[in-house]
Amino acid sequence: MHTTEIEVETGGREVVHDLTDACHWFLAGVDGGAGAGDGLLHVFVPHATAGLAIIETGAGSDDDLLRALRDLLPSDNRWRHRHGSAGHGRDHVLPAFLPPYASVPVLSGDLTLGTWQSICLVDTNVDNHVRKVRLSFLPG
Repeated sequence: MHTTEIEVETGGREVVHDLTDACHWFLAGVDGGAGAGDGLLHVFVPHATAGLAIIETGAGSDDDLLRALRDLLPSDNRWRHRHGSAGHGRDHVLPAFLPPYASVPVLSGDLTLGTWQSICLVDTNVDNHVRKVRLSFLPG
């Protein structure tokens, strides 16, 4: 298995951050730059308040996702988990809806994403400005 950890600066705001380019870069560097062959790319966010989504970005879907999460998980005082900023308890529920992991098949070193799909970090936690993401390639 080949693995690395990257850091993503979210800037302390709700964000859908596209990781697809970082995933391509990682796969190209597997085996000393020879690149990945066939296998699986596993992406993991080791945080209790962030998740991953495979969605279209740049056409408004990323903003729509954040809006839907605000509707589904309002940032108010209903949450029992109450440390951090107001409504922070909802951030701890987020990974139940957007899991902190995703696996994507890789064929001949290329992600098998659909035309408009991107691998994205989704972070609604405004208290944490830097996130770690673990990328792992499991050869087939």
